[in-house]
Amino acid sequence: MVEYDPHRWWSYFHYLRGSMVKEIVGRVLLCVVWAAGVVAFSRHVGHVGVAPTVHTLAGISLSLLLVFRTNASYDRFWEGRKLWGGIVNETRNLARASEVFLGRSALFAPLVRWTAVFPFAASAWLRGQRQLGPKAGDLPQDEAQAVLKAQHVPLMVARRMTAVLDEGRRAGLYPEYVQMQLDQNVQLLIDYLGGCERIHRTPMPFAYMVHLRRALILYCFTLPFALVDTYGWVTVPATFVVAYVFFGIEEIGVEIEDPFGTDDNDLPLDAICENIQNNLLAFLPAPSVNDHD
Repeated sequence: MVEYDPHRWWSYFHYLRGSMVKEIVGRVLLCVVWAAGVVAFSRHVGHVGVAPTVHTLAGISLSLLLVFRTNASYDRFWEGRKLWGGIVNETRNLARASEVFLGRSALFAPLVRWTAVFPFAASAWLRGQRQLGPKAGDLPQDEAQAVLKAQHVPLMVARRMTAVLDEGRRAGLYPEYVQMQLDQNVQLLIDYLGGCERIHRTPMPFAYMVHLRRALILYCFTLPFALVDTYGWVTVPATFVVAYVFFGIEEIGVEIEDPFGTDDNDLPLDAICENIQNNLLAFLPAPSVNDHD
């Protein structure tokens, strides 16, 4: 995610990163070249201008479609952020609550470490990868390898967390109802991950996407015919502005509808995961000098 100061305007005017310019430049330039060809043809070959009434009406409808597109995409983006906010809260709650019952036992450190790798496993899973983050080496290697080979890596991590909680109950550190309360945090982590998977695996309906793009192409490439009689060669920059605005809005919707990737405008999952890891590992006592001997 691009970090920026919302109070600054001109400082970001020339920014390319995260601005969608690279994604739409080909389409926009093609519209500009086409507009120049239409103007040249109209001036030197034959009249091709049409009344602008249809484009005026179509532009209103197209604007409404684009507004709906970007609103729907931002809803998905913001829901994804809320789900990851829930993951942040529940990992902290699990470590905080379990410290009361497991803090003096040998089970607390494994629980915290498995909880700390869950966000890394979840974010990697949403990106089509399998990993447990930079602190995976602190886990038992046989268990870590088994988790990475599982059908669903984050779910297997959650199973390890539940297994540690069950071991604490069997050791008599707390009764069964306490285990159920602690495991509720694990359940919520799975619920939040399921919400992220729902967003990731459910793109915008194909019919809406293809209709919007057909309408955009038709509008932008026929726009010079509606402008050429009134504006002449000014049709070329006018087409550039309209195409840049419309294609840019549509591309923004595409960029943020699945916010779990590594694009400039996606959620900063790596930073969120590192923040969770640092918060949780702070629960563990610092290793003593004798631990390294």
